[in-house]
Amino acid sequence: MSQQARPHEAAEPETPHLDFQGTTPYEDYVRADVLTHLQHTLSDDPGEMVFLVTTQVMELWFTVIVHEWETAADALRADDVPTAIAALKRSVRELEALNASWTPLAQLTPAQFNSYRSALGEGSGFQSAMYRRMEFLLGEKSASMLVPHRGAPRAHAELEKALHEPSLYDEVLRLLARHGHTVPATVLHRDVSQRYEPSDQVEQAWAAVYSGDPDTELARLGEALTDVAELVWRWRNDHLVATRRAMGAKPGTGGSAGVAWLEKRARKNVFPELWTARSHV
Repeated sequence: MSQQARPHEAAEPETPHLDFQGTTPYEDYVRADVLTHLQHTLSDDPGEMVFLVTTQVMELWFTVIVHEWETAADALRADDVPTAIAALKRSVRELEALNASWTPLAQLTPAQFNSYRSALGEGSGFQSAMYRRMEFLLGEKSASMLVPHRGAPRAHAELEKALHEPSLYDEVLRLLARHGHTVPATVLHRDVSQRYEPSDQVEQAWAAVYSGDPDTELARLGEALTDVAELVWRWRNDHLVATRRAMGAKPGTGGSAGVAWLEKRARKNVFPELWTARSHV
């Protein structure tokens, strides 16, 4: 009996269901046929394909991360800290995958990059609307960054909405205030369409959080935010190194200052008081 199927056990099918009316359920859900036909290279260089696909993958990760940070901001607004922390922790794994996207491009020599760079024209990563939404959620607001998107009504409308909404960090600081920490009115009621600037009193509030029980919701929230901030910093530095290796100090595409602009960005900390408060604990 051990070598034969028992009467009450159904025999395993030899093959999965293969015959569908129309497209497969997988295709209907993932839209793989759309995704895998979005690659239209503009040069004859075989290396352009990996550059294009890697950039498209980055855009997909931007989209997921924006979703996570918006979920976290909504949860914080509702005082649901566990849901916010869960979304931030998911975004940490997603940021790790995003940062790994630099690996296929990290070894580009100037000659290899130059072989298809002209195909980019004035295209540059800073023109990414979804990346700009990420930056806005981090508190890096700038109305001028909407200008490149005036010709794309949906992207422009989404960015304008994000510009005038509180950032993720704004919602964090409002939560701190509701939990009894001293956050100045100038921070709580600031013009959220402007770039966030560090505050000594916010630094003191974080120092108080970190001087207490490390297992409180606020302390765990602070660490989740620090994980996010660290990976954003790594993203910026990996971008800088890959660009420096591929093109040196030449001006970037799209009229940017290239490496000089990236160096300036890499020096900035996200959620600044979370870093400086550690000196006072």
